[in-house]
Formats: sequence, C-alpha cells, structure tokens
Amino acid sequence: MSSYGTLIFFCGKMGAGKSTLSAKVARERGAVLVSEDEWLAALFPGEINDFNDYISYSSRLKPVLRTHVEKILAAGTTVVLDFPGNTRRQRAWFKDIYSPLGLPHELYYVVADDETCLKQLKRRQKKQPERAQFDTEEVFRMVTGHFEPPADSEGFNVEIVEREGT
Repeated sequence: MSSYGTLIFFCGKMGAGKSTLSAKVARERGAVLVSEDEWLAALFPGEINDFNDYISYSSRLKPVLRTHVEKILAAGTTVVLDFPGNTRRQRAWFKDIYSPLGLPHELYYVVADDETCLKQLKRRQKKQPERAQFDTEEVFRMVTGHFEPPADSEGFNVEIVEREGT
C-alpha cells in the first residue's frame, strides 16, 4: 500500500497571515496549494458581493474540491488547503477529508491580536483592491465574533504560529 500525502490546513483570525503561511508551507513541503479565494474568483467572478454570497459559493465549492483533494492525498502528495478553519464547523470539513482513511494531517493555528490583523487588512486592501470591500474592520469584527480557537477535544495535530505584535 502506498503512503498518503499529508493534509495541511489553517486556523486564525481574518488577516492573521494564514494565506501567506499556507503559500510558504506549500513551497517548503513541495505540496499542492489549493486556495479557496483563487477557486472562488475563477469560478464565480463578480458574483460574490457580500458575506452571504461567500458562504453560499464556498458551500458549493467544498464538495467538489473534497473529492479532488482526497485523490491527490491518495496519490501520496501533500495538500495545503488555504481555506478558513476558524470555527469548529469549518474544521469538521477538514476532519471529514482525512479521518475516513486515517490520513496524516497538520493544523497551523496562526495567533495574532486584533490590531495586527487590522493592520494586515489595510495593507491587503492596497495590494489587492478587488478584496477591499471585504477586508474592512466591519467585516473583520463580524467574522471574528464567530472565531473559535482549536480545542484539544477536536483531536487535531496543532502547530501554533505566533505573529509579531501579538
């Protein structure tokens, strides 16, 4: 039986640096990087206008990508999923991918205080103006209100990454 790839995913507040870290980890590990933002932008250009649209389209995307990711992992390639794992419910999706076959996994928990995240969002608004309508303090506060750090009871292999300024 061949060995499986490792599923790597992330948890952290909006603007904490999850996407930056996911790209770095993918490069260092020679892994396939799958970015939710990239897939949503490619498949639904101009259709995501508010947070409810994001939830709807993300829910449509995940079942398709799940099968794809499972096949890549079964082929022995590590996959880095740049999808938010910021609530127990979101993290359950990752667990549903790796658990049935007992695949190896890693959860990077990026810890950053609100001030650090908000500064990053302001920088991102300038670098990626197409995201400016979502990278606001108002959206940050709304999303952060639902944030749940990973708990030991969830059973993840967690690596904590502290962002500067936290």
